[in-house]
Amino acid sequence: MKPLRRFLDRLHPLFDKGGKFEKWFPLYEAADTFLYTPGEVTHGRTHVRDGMDLKRMLGTVAFALVPCMLMAMYNTGYQANAYMMQQGIESTAGWRGSVIDALGVGYHPDNIIADFVHGALYFLPVLIVCFAVGGFWEMLFATVRKHEINEGFLVTGILFPLTLPPTIPLWQVAVGITFAVIFAKEVFGGTGKNFLNPALAARAFLYFAYATDMTGSTIWTAVDGFSGATPLGLVQTDGMQALNVSWSSAFLGTMQGSMGETSVLCCLVGAAILVATGVGSWRIMLSVLVSSLVFSTLLWAFAGEDPANKMLTMPPHWHLVVGGLAFGLVFMATDPVSASMTETGKYIYGALIGFMTILIRVLNPAFPEGIMLAILFGNVFAPLIDFCVVQLTIKRRALRHAA
Repeated sequence: MKPLRRFLDRLHPLFDKGGKFEKWFPLYEAADTFLYTPGEVTHGRTHVRDGMDLKRMLGTVAFALVPCMLMAMYNTGYQANAYMMQQGIESTAGWRGSVIDALGVGYHPDNIIADFVHGALYFLPVLIVCFAVGGFWEMLFATVRKHEINEGFLVTGILFPLTLPPTIPLWQVAVGITFAVIFAKEVFGGTGKNFLNPALAARAFLYFAYATDMTGSTIWTAVDGFSGATPLGLVQTDGMQALNVSWSSAFLGTMQGSMGETSVLCCLVGAAILVATGVGSWRIMLSVLVSSLVFSTLLWAFAGEDPANKMLTMPPHWHLVVGGLAFGLVFMATDPVSASMTETGKYIYGALIGFMTILIRVLNPAFPEGIMLAILFGNVFAPLIDFCVVQLTIKRRALRHAA
């Protein structure tokens, strides 16, 4: 690595202030700090030294998302190959079919490699578009504002594709990630100053702007002619007897849904990494989990034998393995920028998200999935929660010292 270090050091004067490529310094800095730890150190008498800087924290989140990315590719291919076998379809059209034919992996759903390759041909283009378009906007803002490219985009660029269906048009992916970078983050000042989770704000934008490509029964399996609802859609329409997956299959994630949100097992692996490294807040995860379980249990217990609202018949343990509750709980609600900062506030913030998720999912027939809107709702209230917690702490200490 030393020759690469020397090469970057030789380039540095060209991009530094007064250099020939001064305006492109953010691009050089992004490549340099991606490969090496920044050489600058803090000077002065008061500063905090910690091995966990922003770059390593976001890198840890990206590493924790790897199981979900692998599952996104496998399950997308598995669902497509299973439907193709059921319908007697021998190959898929277009460039994806040409690639699969060239690799000779086939389409059998029991072939893990065939499933993985087929799914990767849907997931990777979405991921590449996110990084290419989002990276362009990040570099543009960094160049105009003369600061480094924010590492927060690395995580947003991974989270956003995982929340999308496999059939999403790529131009909509470009529009969505543009909205995330510009209107959910940069207009507020960039990473660390946004009050909404950028990936979720982008998904909400696509959800309302292009509803036909984000909801319905034809978008969850990447094969022309497919029609089938997600487990939440099935229960909402016909009750629990309409479910076509077992609880264990739902836990593993071999069912229809957004590409990276189906597997609770992969989310648990990610949660273990985030909690063990101190990056993700276990208080938020626990309070979302407890709140959603308690509220869904109450609704289920008092639903009656044959309620008009079929979502009331869903037992609480099923709420944990269908939809995006587990993914949102682990990776979205714990966003350190848009979540509550105070320790007590994290419990309140998580409880609010869990309650709102079940409230929207069960009692609002227009939205069978509620975690997206619930987290955005929690993001809006996070500053108020922290303000109240801090004020109560100040009053309590004042009373203690006055006594």
